[in-house]
Amino acid sequence: QVQLVESGGGLVQPGGSLRLSCAASGFRFRSYAMSWVRQAPGKGLEWVSTINSGGTSTYYADSVKGRFTISRDNAKNMLFLQMNSLKPNDTAVYYCKKDAVRGKGTLVTVSS
Repeated sequence: QVQLVESGGGLVQPGGSLRLSCAASGFRFRSYAMSWVRQAPGKGLEWVSTINSGGTSTYYADSVKGRFTISRDNAKNMLFLQMNSLKPNDTAVYYCKKDAVRGKGTLVTVSS
């Protein structure tokens, strides 16, 4: 049974940084591409970033390119999202995603 547990969210001021983590279990983590998606209050799900199974290729939405970095540790079954230069419109619940499955999410609030 696939399990994805996000952590690391919180309240941060504009311009600040956060690092999100996702602990994965129940599947062969190293064999799958993984993604981060987010949902802002009152809006639909938005794709943020994807990393291939080996961690050698990464992809970003234009809205986060140059500010966010996705990475993974296949030895520890962990996915990460380093978020820098955060903006108020980055406020959202962030989800770790494998195929159609996502975790319960972690809330990121960017506000002064």
